[in-house]
Amino acid sequence: MKNEARLFDIVMVFAFFVAVVYGVMTGVMTDDGVEPIGTVALILTGGLTLLVGSYIRFVGRRIPARPEDNEEAEVSDGAGELGFFSAGSYWPFGLAACAALGGVALAFFQIWLLIFAIIGLLITIGGLVFEYHTGPSHH
Repeated sequence: MKNEARLFDIVMVFAFFVAVVYGVMTGVMTDDGVEPIGTVALILTGGLTLLVGSYIRFVGRRIPARPEDNEEAEVSDGAGELGFFSAGSYWPFGLAACAALGGVALAFFQIWLLIFAIIGLLITIGGLVFEYHTGPSHH
């Protein structure tokens, strides 16, 4: 997972660098001073990529090395079962519908509709997460 963490580190450095350049350039080139929205958005982008990159690095230290992380790995080293992937599920559709309903509720500032959307989101997230959960196994 070193490559993924490195990718997020590059984006983080770029976002922080561009935030500084953007802040300086808008401060010098405009009469209004530093433009706060773009500067804050770039700083938050850098912070988010710092969080994600740190998490990936943290998890990467605790799991065994993957073939992707080995410079001398062969294609056949990555063969085998990769995990379980659902063949078909309706939960993502419900999740998207509830998220869209929440967006409409926010756009029109309808709090009652937002409450229904949040309840629907919680139900569909739970359904998606526990779709194949069969309970504790008793051997």
